[in-house]
Amino acid sequence: MTTDSTAADTSAAGASPAARSKVTGVWLRTSPPLPASWPWRRGALLLAAAAQLITISLVIGVDAPALTWSVLLLAIVPAPLLVPAAFAPQPISRLAAAAGVVVLVVGLIGQITHIGLFFLPALAVLFVGTLMLWREVA
Repeated sequence: MTTDSTAADTSAAGASPAARSKVTGVWLRTSPPLPASWPWRRGALLLAAAAQLITISLVIGVDAPALTWSVLLLAIVPAPLLVPAAFAPQPISRLAAAAGVVVLVVGLIGQITHIGLFFLPALAVLFVGTLMLWREVA
């Protein structure tokens, strides 16, 4: 007793990739490649969020620093501002990343002694990501 299995093999092997994926039940989706600045902007978001959490814990702690405008700026603004810089489309990312650099520089100048130094790594990574973002073609 013989079976002819060549018809099933040739239909899946000779078909296009989309048809082959339909045969196996998996739909392939091709996404556009990520820009080179995206890991930098995402890293800046993570670093700024970590520094912001440290700042908030210092502000509500026992030995809280004086609540000046720069402390409140660093405790409230960086992470929500960098979310669109990391995940929004390119025109919005450019504006949010530039605003994030300005906010971090101003906050760092206001709190250079202790709290501002937590945001220095986020500023460096965001600065590199912003430069790469502005050089990318839309």
